[in-house]
Amino acid sequence: MNLKSIIIAALSCMSSTVMMMAVTVNVDSCVVRALATDAGLKVAVNAVAQAKLNRGVARTAYFPNFSGSATTLTSLPDTEAMGMTLRLRGVYMAGINLTQPVFAGGKIIAANKLAGIGVEAAEEQLRLRRMQVIADAESSYWTYVAVLAKVEMMRSYLAQIDTAYSQTRTSFDAGMITRNDLLRIEARRSQVKYQLGQVENGADLCRMSLCHVMGLEPDTYIEPADADVPVEIPADLENYNLEMRPETALLQADVRAKRQQVNMTRADFLPVVGIQAGWSAYGNIKTMGYAQGPDGNYYPFSQNTKGTGWSFMASVSVPLWHWGEGIRKVKHAKLDVENARITLDDNLKLMNIEIRQAISNVRTGSELLESARIAMSQARLNLSNLITSYNLGMSPLTDLLDAQSQWHTSYSNLIEAATQLRIYCVEYMRVTGRLER
Repeated sequence: MNLKSIIIAALSCMSSTVMMMAVTVNVDSCVVRALATDAGLKVAVNAVAQAKLNRGVARTAYFPNFSGSATTLTSLPDTEAMGMTLRLRGVYMAGINLTQPVFAGGKIIAANKLAGIGVEAAEEQLRLRRMQVIADAESSYWTYVAVLAKVEMMRSYLAQIDTAYSQTRTSFDAGMITRNDLLRIEARRSQVKYQLGQVENGADLCRMSLCHVMGLEPDTYIEPADADVPVEIPADLENYNLEMRPETALLQADVRAKRQQVNMTRADFLPVVGIQAGWSAYGNIKTMGYAQGPDGNYYPFSQNTKGTGWSFMASVSVPLWHWGEGIRKVKHAKLDVENARITLDDNLKLMNIEIRQAISNVRTGSELLESARIAMSQARLNLSNLITSYNLGMSPLTDLLDAQSQWHTSYSNLIEAATQLRIYCVEYMRVTGRLER
Protein backbone atom coordinates (compact mmCIF):
# COMPACT_ATOMS: atom_id res chain seq x y z
CA MET A 1 0.00 0.00 0.00
CA ASN A 2 1.47 3.35 -1.03
CA LEU A 3 1.50 6.54 1.03
CA LYS A 4 -1.47 8.04 -0.83
CA SER A 5 -3.67 5.04 0.01
CA ILE A 6 -2.66 5.21 3.67
CA ILE A 7 -3.55 8.90 3.88
CA ILE A 8 -6.93 8.33 2.20
CA ALA A 9 -7.71 5.47 4.59
CA ALA A 10 -6.73 7.56 7.61
CA LEU A 11 -8.87 10.47 6.46
CA SER A 12 -11.79 8.10 5.90
CA CYS A 13 -11.46 6.77 9.46
CA MET A 14 -11.30 10.30 10.85
CA SER A 15 -14.36 11.30 8.84
CA SER A 16 -16.26 8.25 10.10
CA THR A 17 -15.32 9.11 13.69
CA VAL A 18 -16.52 12.68 13.30
CA MET A 19 -19.78 11.49 11.73
CA MET A 20 -20.35 9.04 14.58
CA MET A 21 -19.88 11.84 17.10
CA ALA A 22 -22.45 14.08 15.37
CA VAL A 23 -25.97 13.96 16.82
CA THR A 24 -29.08 15.54 15.33
CA VAL A 25 -31.71 16.39 17.92
CA ASN A 26 -34.92 18.34 18.33
CA VAL A 27 -36.27 19.71 21.58
CA ASP A 28 -38.25 16.53 22.34
CA SER A 29 -35.31 14.15 21.86
CA CYS A 30 -33.14 16.55 23.85
CA VAL A 31 -35.56 16.36 26.78
CA VAL A 32 -35.79 12.56 26.51
CA ARG A 33 -32.00 12.22 26.65
CA ALA A 34 -31.80 14.64 29.58
CA LEU A 35 -34.44 12.71 31.53
CA ALA A 36 -32.63 9.43 30.84
CA THR A 37 -29.20 10.61 31.97
CA ASP A 38 -29.75 13.19 34.73
CA ALA A 39 -28.02 12.06 37.93
CA GLY A 40 -30.34 13.99 40.21
CA LEU A 41 -33.36 12.37 38.60
CA LYS A 42 -31.88 8.90 39.14
CA VAL A 43 -31.31 9.73 42.80
CA ALA A 44 -34.93 10.93 43.07
CA VAL A 45 -36.16 7.65 41.53
CA ASN A 46 -34.12 5.71 44.09
CA ALA A 47 -35.56 7.89 46.85
CA VAL A 48 -39.09 6.88 45.78
CA ALA A 49 -38.08 3.22 45.87
CA GLN A 50 -36.56 3.69 49.34
CA ALA A 51 -39.71 5.42 50.60
CA LYS A 52 -41.84 2.52 49.38
CA LEU A 53 -39.53 0.07 51.12
CA ASN A 54 -39.84 2.09 54.33
CA ARG A 55 -43.62 1.93 53.97
CA GLY A 56 -43.40 -1.84 53.66
CA VAL A 57 -41.20 -1.98 56.77
CA ALA A 58 -43.71 0.10 58.73
CA ARG A 59 -46.56 -2.25 57.78
CA THR A 60 -44.75 -5.23 59.30
CA ALA A 61 -45.32 -3.73 62.76
CA TYR A 62 -48.98 -4.80 62.49
CA PHE A 63 -48.04 -8.49 62.30
CA PRO A 64 -46.65 -10.91 64.90
CA ASN A 65 -42.93 -11.14 65.38
CA PHE A 66 -41.57 -14.70 65.27
CA SER A 67 -38.19 -15.45 66.80
CA GLY A 68 -36.30 -18.60 67.57
CA SER A 69 -33.35 -19.46 69.75
CA ALA A 70 -31.12 -22.47 70.33
CA THR A 71 -28.41 -23.01 72.93
CA THR A 72 -26.05 -25.86 73.75
CA LEU A 73 -24.02 -26.13 76.94
CA THR A 74 -21.15 -28.25 78.15
CA SER A 75 -19.89 -27.69 81.69
CA LEU A 76 -16.76 -29.25 83.14
CA PRO A 77 -16.20 -30.70 85.68
CA ASP A 78 -19.40 -32.36 86.79
CA THR A 79 -21.20 -30.81 89.76
CA GLU A 80 -21.27 -32.87 92.97
CA ALA A 81 -23.95 -32.13 95.55
CA MET A 82 -25.61 -34.22 98.29
CA GLY A 83 -24.24 -37.46 96.94
CA MET A 84 -25.44 -36.80 93.39
CA THR A 85 -23.63 -35.79 90.24
CA LEU A 86 -25.03 -33.30 87.74
CA ARG A 87 -23.51 -33.79 84.30
CA LEU A 88 -24.03 -31.04 81.74
CA ARG A 89 -22.50 -32.21 78.51
CA GLY A 90 -24.22 -31.35 75.25
CA VAL A 91 -27.22 -29.91 77.03
CA TYR A 92 -29.57 -28.29 74.53
CA MET A 93 -32.27 -25.69 74.86
CA ALA A 94 -34.39 -24.38 71.97
CA GLY A 95 -37.50 -22.30 71.66
CA ILE A 96 -39.83 -20.37 69.38
CA ASN A 97 -41.50 -17.15 70.51
CA LEU A 98 -44.37 -15.16 69.03
CA THR A 99 -44.87 -11.55 70.08
CA GLN A 100 -47.94 -9.57 69.03
CA PRO A 101 -48.45 -5.91 69.91
CA VAL A 102 -52.10 -5.27 70.77
CA PHE A 103 -51.97 -1.55 71.49
CA ALA A 104 -48.93 0.72 71.27
CA GLY A 105 -50.54 4.04 71.97
CA GLY A 106 -51.24 4.61 68.28
CA LYS A 107 -47.55 4.65 67.38
CA ILE A 108 -47.84 1.87 64.79
CA ILE A 109 -50.72 3.61 63.01
CA ALA A 110 -48.89 6.94 63.07
CA ALA A 111 -45.70 5.35 61.78
CA ASN A 112 -47.57 3.81 58.84
CA LYS A 113 -49.21 7.12 58.00
CA LEU A 114 -45.80 8.80 58.17
CA ALA A 115 -44.38 6.21 55.80
CA GLY A 116 -47.25 6.81 53.37
CA ILE A 117 -46.61 10.55 53.52
CA GLY A 118 -42.95 9.82 52.87
CA VAL A 119 -43.85 8.02 49.64
CA GLU A 120 -46.02 10.93 48.51
CA ALA A 121 -43.24 13.41 49.31
CA ALA A 122 -40.65 11.36 47.43
CA GLU A 123 -42.92 11.16 44.38
CA GLU A 124 -43.50 14.92 44.45
CA GLN A 125 -39.76 15.48 44.82
CA LEU A 126 -39.27 13.30 41.75
CA ARG A 127 -41.85 15.35 39.84
CA LEU A 128 -40.14 18.56 40.93
CA ARG A 129 -36.76 17.33 39.74
CA ARG A 130 -38.27 16.09 36.48
CA MET A 131 -39.75 19.51 35.76
CA GLN A 132 -36.43 21.20 36.48
CA VAL A 133 -34.60 18.83 34.12
CA ILE A 134 -37.16 19.49 31.36
CA ALA A 135 -36.86 23.25 31.86
CA ASP A 136 -33.06 23.12 31.81
CA ALA A 137 -33.01 20.92 28.71
CA GLU A 138 -35.43 23.12 26.77
CA SER A 139 -33.65 26.32 27.80
CA SER A 140 -30.25 24.90 26.85
CA TYR A 141 -31.57 23.65 23.51
CA TRP A 142 -33.23 26.91 22.49
CA THR A 143 -30.24 28.93 23.66
CA TYR A 144 -28.01 26.79 21.45
CA VAL A 145 -30.39 27.25 18.49
CA ALA A 146 -30.40 31.01 19.09
CA VAL A 147 -26.61 31.25 19.25
CA LEU A 148 -26.28 29.22 16.03
CA ALA A 149 -28.76 31.61 14.42
CA LYS A 150 -26.55 34.47 15.57
CA VAL A 151 -23.53 32.75 14.02
CA GLU A 152 -25.36 32.54 10.69
CA MET A 153 -26.46 36.15 11.07
CA MET A 154 -22.88 37.28 11.73
CA ARG A 155 -21.66 35.33 8.71
CA SER A 156 -24.32 37.01 6.58
CA TYR A 157 -23.29 40.35 8.05
CA LEU A 158 -19.64 39.61 7.23
CA ALA A 159 -20.65 38.66 3.67
CA GLN A 160 -22.36 42.05 3.33
CA ILE A 161 -19.25 43.80 4.62
CA ASP A 162 -17.05 41.75 2.27
CA THR A 163 -19.21 42.75 -0.69
CA ALA A 164 -19.08 46.40 0.30
CA TYR A 165 -15.33 46.09 0.87
CA SER A 166 -14.79 44.67 -2.62
CA GLN A 167 -16.80 47.49 -4.16
CA THR A 168 -14.97 50.09 -2.08
CA ARG A 169 -11.60 48.60 -2.97
CA THR A 170 -12.49 48.73 -6.65
CA SER A 171 -13.60 52.35 -6.31
CA PHE A 172 -10.42 53.22 -4.41
CA ASP A 173 -8.21 51.58 -7.05
CA ALA A 174 -10.08 53.58 -9.68
CA GLY A 175 -9.46 56.78 -7.71
CA MET A 176 -13.15 57.41 -7.14
CA ILE A 177 -12.97 57.54 -3.29
CA THR A 178 -10.41 58.51 -0.67
CA ARG A 179 -8.30 56.14 1.37
CA ASN A 180 -10.24 57.22 4.44
CA ASP A 181 -13.34 55.44 3.11
CA LEU A 182 -11.33 52.27 2.53
CA LEU A 183 -9.86 52.40 6.04
CA ARG A 184 -13.32 52.91 7.51
CA ILE A 185 -14.75 49.76 5.93
CA GLU A 186 -11.58 47.77 6.73
CA ALA A 187 -12.01 48.71 10.39
CA ARG A 188 -15.66 47.67 10.31
CA ARG A 189 -14.71 44.39 8.59
CA SER A 190 -12.15 43.58 11.29
CA GLN A 191 -14.68 44.38 13.98
CA VAL A 192 -17.27 42.06 12.45
CA LYS A 193 -14.71 39.24 12.15
CA TYR A 194 -13.89 39.68 15.83
CA GLN A 195 -17.57 39.59 16.77
CA LEU A 196 -18.06 36.48 14.64
CA GLY A 197 -15.26 34.75 16.52
CA GLN A 198 -16.88 35.66 19.83
CA VAL A 199 -20.25 34.33 18.73
CA GLU A 200 -18.72 31.09 17.42
CA ASN A 201 -16.93 30.61 20.73
CA GLY A 202 -20.21 31.22 22.54
CA ALA A 203 -21.91 28.64 20.32
CA ASP A 204 -19.25 26.09 21.23
CA LEU A 205 -19.76 26.77 24.94
CA CYS A 206 -23.53 26.39 24.51
CA ARG A 207 -22.95 23.12 22.64
CA MET A 208 -20.83 21.73 25.48
CA SER A 209 -23.45 22.84 28.01
CA LEU A 210 -26.15 21.07 25.99
CA CYS A 211 -23.94 17.96 25.79
CA HIS A 212 -23.74 17.95 29.58
CA VAL A 213 -27.52 18.29 29.92
CA MET A 214 -28.06 15.42 27.45
CA GLY A 215 -25.38 13.20 28.98
CA LEU A 216 -23.14 13.27 25.89
CA GLU A 217 -19.39 13.63 25.60
CA PRO A 218 -18.25 17.28 25.47
CA ASP A 219 -16.74 16.88 22.01
CA THR A 220 -20.00 15.61 20.48
CA TYR A 221 -21.26 17.82 17.67
CA ILE A 222 -24.95 18.58 18.02
CA GLU A 223 -27.00 19.51 14.99
CA PRO A 224 -30.34 21.02 16.09
CA ALA A 225 -33.36 20.21 13.94
CA ASP A 226 -34.63 23.79 14.34
CA ALA A 227 -33.07 26.71 12.50
CA ASP A 228 -34.92 29.35 14.50
CA VAL A 229 -36.83 29.63 17.77
CA PRO A 230 -40.61 29.15 17.42
CA VAL A 231 -42.80 30.83 20.01
CA GLU A 232 -45.70 29.00 21.67
CA ILE A 233 -47.47 31.19 24.22
CA PRO A 234 -49.86 29.39 26.63
CA ALA A 235 -53.49 30.11 25.75
CA ASP A 236 -54.74 31.38 29.12
CA LEU A 237 -51.98 32.73 31.35
CA GLU A 238 -54.37 33.48 34.22
CA ASN A 239 -55.66 29.91 34.38
CA TYR A 240 -53.38 28.34 36.96
CA ASN A 241 -53.69 26.53 40.27
CA LEU A 242 -51.05 26.52 43.00
CA GLU A 243 -52.16 23.02 43.99
CA MET A 244 -50.57 21.69 40.80
CA ARG A 245 -47.07 22.66 41.92
CA PRO A 246 -45.01 19.88 43.53
CA GLU A 247 -43.68 22.42 46.02
CA THR A 248 -47.23 22.92 47.33
CA ALA A 249 -47.72 19.19 47.73
CA LEU A 250 -44.38 18.90 49.54
CA LEU A 251 -45.27 21.66 51.99
CA GLN A 252 -48.71 20.15 52.63
CA ALA A 253 -47.10 16.76 53.18
CA ASP A 254 -44.78 18.34 55.73
CA VAL A 255 -47.77 19.67 57.69
CA ARG A 256 -49.42 16.24 57.69
CA ALA A 257 -46.14 14.61 58.72
CA LYS A 258 -45.78 16.99 61.65
CA ARG A 259 -49.30 16.06 62.78
CA GLN A 260 -48.36 12.40 62.81
CA GLN A 261 -45.25 13.29 64.77
CA VAL A 262 -47.59 14.66 67.44
CA ASN A 263 -49.32 11.28 67.55
CA MET A 264 -45.97 9.51 67.73
CA THR A 265 -44.89 11.69 70.65
CA ARG A 266 -48.20 11.20 72.47
CA ALA A 267 -47.94 7.43 72.00
CA ASP A 268 -44.77 7.35 74.12
CA PHE A 269 -46.89 8.30 77.14
CA LEU A 270 -49.87 6.01 76.58
CA PRO A 271 -50.34 2.39 77.74
CA VAL A 272 -48.70 -0.39 75.76
CA VAL A 273 -50.36 -3.81 75.60
CA GLY A 274 -48.79 -6.94 74.15
CA ILE A 275 -49.08 -10.71 74.23
CA GLN A 276 -46.46 -13.40 73.83
CA ALA A 277 -46.58 -17.14 73.30
CA GLY A 278 -43.68 -19.55 73.23
CA TRP A 279 -42.71 -23.17 72.89
CA SER A 280 -39.44 -24.54 74.26
CA ALA A 281 -37.56 -27.82 74.42
CA TYR A 282 -34.60 -28.91 76.55
CA GLY A 283 -32.71 -32.12 77.15
CA ASN A 284 -29.52 -34.08 77.82
CA ILE A 285 -29.37 -33.05 81.48
CA LYS A 286 -27.99 -36.11 83.29
CA THR A 287 -28.23 -36.71 87.01
CA MET A 288 -26.31 -39.63 88.60
CA GLY A 289 -26.13 -40.86 92.21
CA TYR A 290 -27.27 -43.48 94.71
CA ALA A 291 -30.80 -44.08 95.94
CA GLN A 292 -31.97 -46.28 98.81
CA GLY A 293 -33.90 -49.33 97.72
CA PRO A 294 -36.78 -51.14 99.50
CA ASP A 295 -34.32 -53.42 101.19
CA GLY A 296 -32.46 -50.51 102.71
CA ASN A 297 -29.46 -50.83 100.45
CA TYR A 298 -28.19 -48.04 98.15
CA TYR A 299 -28.20 -48.61 94.42
CA PRO A 300 -26.68 -46.40 91.65
CA PHE A 301 -29.07 -44.58 89.29
CA SER A 302 -28.82 -42.32 86.22
CA GLN A 303 -31.54 -40.00 84.93
CA ASN A 304 -31.61 -38.08 81.60
CA THR A 305 -33.92 -35.10 81.90
CA LYS A 306 -35.64 -33.63 78.85
CA GLY A 307 -38.96 -32.08 77.96
CA THR A 308 -41.03 -29.51 76.08
CA GLY A 309 -43.43 -26.83 77.17
CA TRP A 310 -45.67 -23.92 76.22
CA SER A 311 -45.74 -20.48 77.75
CA PHE A 312 -48.20 -17.60 77.44
CA MET A 313 -47.80 -14.06 78.67
CA ALA A 314 -49.67 -10.77 78.48
CA SER A 315 -48.12 -7.48 79.48
CA VAL A 316 -49.41 -3.98 80.09
CA SER A 317 -47.11 -1.01 80.59
CA VAL A 318 -48.70 2.22 81.81
CA PRO A 319 -46.66 5.43 82.20
CA LEU A 320 -47.90 7.09 85.37
CA TRP A 321 -45.98 10.26 86.11
CA HIS A 322 -42.74 11.87 84.97
CA TRP A 323 -43.15 15.47 86.04
CA GLY A 324 -45.02 16.66 82.95
CA GLU A 325 -42.50 15.38 80.39
CA GLY A 326 -45.17 13.99 78.07
CA ILE A 327 -47.31 17.14 78.08
CA ARG A 328 -44.31 19.31 77.25
CA LYS A 329 -43.15 17.06 74.43
CA VAL A 330 -46.63 16.96 72.88
CA LYS A 331 -46.89 20.76 73.06
CA HIS A 332 -43.47 21.02 71.43
CA ALA A 333 -44.62 18.74 68.59
CA LYS A 334 -47.80 20.79 68.14
CA LEU A 335 -45.70 23.93 67.74
CA ASP A 336 -43.84 22.13 64.94
CA VAL A 337 -47.21 21.67 63.23
CA GLU A 338 -47.95 25.37 63.61
CA ASN A 339 -44.53 26.26 62.19
CA ALA A 340 -45.16 24.01 59.20
CA ARG A 341 -48.50 25.75 58.57
CA ILE A 342 -46.84 29.16 58.75
CA THR A 343 -44.17 28.02 56.29
CA LEU A 344 -46.87 26.66 53.96
CA ASP A 345 -48.84 29.93 53.97
CA ASP A 346 -45.72 32.04 53.44
CA ASN A 347 -44.46 29.91 50.58
CA LEU A 348 -47.87 29.90 48.91
CA LYS A 349 -47.68 33.69 48.81
CA LEU A 350 -44.15 33.56 47.41
CA MET A 351 -45.14 31.01 44.77
CA ASN A 352 -48.06 33.19 43.74
CA ILE A 353 -45.68 36.13 43.33
CA GLU A 354 -43.38 33.89 41.30
CA ILE A 355 -46.24 32.95 38.97
CA ARG A 356 -47.34 36.57 38.60
CA GLN A 357 -43.76 37.47 37.68
CA ALA A 358 -43.68 34.66 35.12
CA ILE A 359 -46.93 35.92 33.58
CA SER A 360 -45.53 39.45 33.43
CA ASN A 361 -42.36 38.16 31.78
CA VAL A 362 -44.33 36.32 29.10
CA ARG A 363 -46.46 39.35 28.31
CA THR A 364 -43.49 41.72 28.27
CA GLY A 365 -41.49 39.28 26.18
CA SER A 366 -44.34 39.02 23.68
CA GLU A 367 -44.44 42.81 23.32
CA LEU A 368 -40.66 42.99 22.91
CA LEU A 369 -40.76 40.29 20.25
CA GLU A 370 -43.39 42.19 18.28
CA SER A 371 -41.30 45.37 18.52
CA ALA A 372 -38.21 43.44 17.42
CA ARG A 373 -40.08 42.05 14.40
CA ILE A 374 -41.17 45.54 13.34
CA ALA A 375 -37.66 46.90 13.82
CA MET A 376 -36.22 44.01 11.81
CA SER A 377 -38.65 44.60 8.96
CA GLN A 378 -37.75 48.27 8.86
CA ALA A 379 -34.02 47.59 9.06
CA ARG A 380 -34.22 45.02 6.25
CA LEU A 381 -36.10 47.47 4.01
CA ASN A 382 -33.73 50.31 4.87
CA LEU A 383 -30.68 48.17 4.09
CA SER A 384 -32.12 47.04 0.76
CA ASN A 385 -32.80 50.64 -0.26
CA LEU A 386 -29.35 51.83 0.79
CA ILE A 387 -27.58 48.99 -1.03
CA THR A 388 -29.37 50.03 -4.22
CA SER A 389 -28.64 53.70 -3.56
CA TYR A 390 -24.98 53.02 -2.75
CA ASN A 391 -24.50 50.95 -5.90
CA LEU A 392 -25.91 53.85 -7.91
CA GLY A 393 -23.53 56.23 -6.17
CA MET A 394 -26.36 58.17 -4.55
CA SER A 395 -25.46 57.39 -0.89
CA PRO A 396 -22.14 57.60 0.94
CA LEU A 397 -20.37 54.61 2.46
CA THR A 398 -21.14 55.74 6.00
CA ASP A 399 -24.88 55.47 5.36
CA LEU A 400 -24.45 51.93 4.06
CA LEU A 401 -22.36 50.92 7.07
CA ASP A 402 -24.93 52.44 9.41
CA ALA A 403 -27.74 50.54 7.67
CA GLN A 404 -25.81 47.28 7.90
CA SER A 405 -25.13 47.91 11.59
CA GLN A 406 -28.81 48.65 12.16
CA TRP A 407 -29.75 45.41 10.36
CA HIS A 408 -27.27 43.48 12.51
CA THR A 409 -28.58 45.00 15.74
CA SER A 410 -32.23 44.43 14.79
CA TYR A 411 -31.59 40.83 13.76
CA SER A 412 -29.70 40.16 16.98
CA ASN A 413 -32.50 41.71 19.04
CA LEU A 414 -35.07 39.60 17.19
CA ILE A 415 -33.20 36.38 17.94
CA GLU A 416 -32.76 37.32 21.59
CA ALA A 417 -36.41 38.37 21.99
CA ALA A 418 -37.72 35.12 20.47
CA THR A 419 -35.38 33.01 22.58
CA GLN A 420 -36.12 34.86 25.79
CA LEU A 421 -39.87 34.62 25.22
CA ARG A 422 -39.59 30.87 24.61
CA ILE A 423 -37.62 30.49 27.85
CA TYR A 424 -40.18 32.65 29.67
CA CYS A 425 -42.95 30.34 28.44
CA VAL A 426 -41.05 27.27 29.65
CA GLU A 427 -40.51 28.90 33.03
CA TYR A 428 -44.22 29.81 33.23
CA MET A 429 -45.17 26.18 32.62
CA ARG A 430 -42.70 25.07 35.29
CA VAL A 431 -43.84 27.47 38.02
CA THR A 432 -47.50 26.59 37.36
CA GLY A 433 -46.72 22.87 37.70
CA ARG A 434 -47.65 21.96 34.13
CA LEU A 435 -44.25 21.23 32.58
CA GLU A 436 -44.71 17.50 32.00
CA ARG A 437 -43.37 15.13 29.37
